[in-house]
Amino acid sequence: MAIHKILRRSLSAEKRSTNVPKGHFAVYVGESEKKRFVIPLSYLNDPLFQELLCQTGEEFGFHHPMGGLTIPCSEELFIDLTSHLSKTQ
Repeated sequence: MAIHKILRRSLSAEKRSTNVPKGHFAVYVGESEKKRFVIPLSYLNDPLFQELLCQTGEEFGFHHPMGGLTIPCSEELFIDLTSHLSKTQ
C-alpha cells in the first residue's frame, strides 16, 4: 500500500532527527512555508489521516526534500484534522 511507502521513508528519516518523543513522528505542513508538527503515531490508524496521506501522495508524489513527511495542505486544515483526532482518541 502507498501509505507504507510514505511512512517507511519518513520514519527512517525521523530516526536521524531529534526532539521527537517515542510514539510520535514529525510532519511538515504548509502550502508554501512549511511548519513542523510532532504528532502521535496513533493518528496513522485513523481513516481521515490515511485519506490525507493518500491524497498527498497522489497529488504531490513521494519525494520529500525536507527529509520527513511533507503534507502540502493549509495549516488550518491540518490543525482542524489533528484537533478532531485528539478528541476521538
